[in-house]
Amino acid sequence: MAESPGQGDFDTFYAATITRVVRYMYIVLGSAAEAEDAAHEAYVRAWQRWSKVSRYDDPEAWVRMVAYRAAVSSWRKAKNRISAQRNGFVDDVPELSPDRLAIAAALRQLPVEQRQALVLHHMYGMTVAEIAQETGAPTGTVKARLARGRKALAPYVSEFADDESLPRTPPPQTPPPCAASLSQVMTAKKGARSDA
Repeated sequence: MAESPGQGDFDTFYAATITRVVRYMYIVLGSAAEAEDAAHEAYVRAWQRWSKVSRYDDPEAWVRMVAYRAAVSSWRKAKNRISAQRNGFVDDVPELSPDRLAIAAALRQLPVEQRQALVLHHMYGMTVAEIAQETGAPTGTVKARLARGRKALAPYVSEFADDESLPRTPPPQTPPPCAASLSQVMTAKKGARSDA
């Protein structure tokens, strides 16, 4: 069977980005199954529009945005996500260290908008302006989400616990505290891959 025009480009794009997109969606959503579903939906849509999407400055950002929107627009997924958070359930995700799982559990305590901003900033290294462009939120709103998210994560993540302006209240019992910093945990996998 002959490849259609652009199929090879899409296959290369998919292979290079699928792991990052699923990992991003897992951290934002808190569920491996939902992350995979959302990513799958986004890649299907990207394939259907590949002639247009491939010309974007950052097709991966488009896929992340579509995956995020697909996940949060589904009532069934929202219901399952809330139920999982109430039960304190943490999916066992291959290739995620205990520190990453602890960070993911702590992130699930945050509103999804703060979670999204923190992951894009610390995991993807995006600037406030880039996050604003991807999420459609004003830059001031992105800054507020980052600040509020960091403040809420401070009891769990050493990177944010050193800020003297944050109140020193004891954290709730769940999720478990994590000694690693968010940046260390998010970039640990990238470093491990480059060493291999």
